[in-house]
Amino acid sequence: MDCTVVSYAVYLPIATGLTIWVARTLTKNGRIFLADVFAGDEKLADAVNHLLVVGFYLLNLGFVALWMKTDQQVIGTQGVFDALSIKLGTVLLVLGGMHLANVYVLNRIRRRGALERQQRPPVAPQGYTAYQPAQG
Repeated sequence: MDCTVVSYAVYLPIATGLTIWVARTLTKNGRIFLADVFAGDEKLADAVNHLLVVGFYLLNLGFVALWMKTDQQVIGTQGVFDALSIKLGTVLLVLGGMHLANVYVLNRIRRRGALERQQRPPVAPQGYTAYQPAQG
């Protein structure tokens, strides 16, 4: 059997499995974070969590599929391991980058929401005072 085909046969299930594992981990652990981001709105947190996971799958599995092809002929066992290390290492870096980008964006949203909650008065104003220009 051609070693290039062997490298494809090993790469695809490993890269897909890693993508699924990371997505499930992010889904499970990200739900709590999203509930905090959206001020306890569980339904909104679940909906956004699901949409983020779908986008994560589409982007990463698309990358895995595009990155599978190799331009060089893979020769021998060492060639299979060389090709796999480059391809799987790149997939892991992309998965990590996507994770960090998601956390960064969600943290910015969370901070903005926390600032808005701090700036609102606890009770509505009961009256207003007229403007008095400073004398002096």
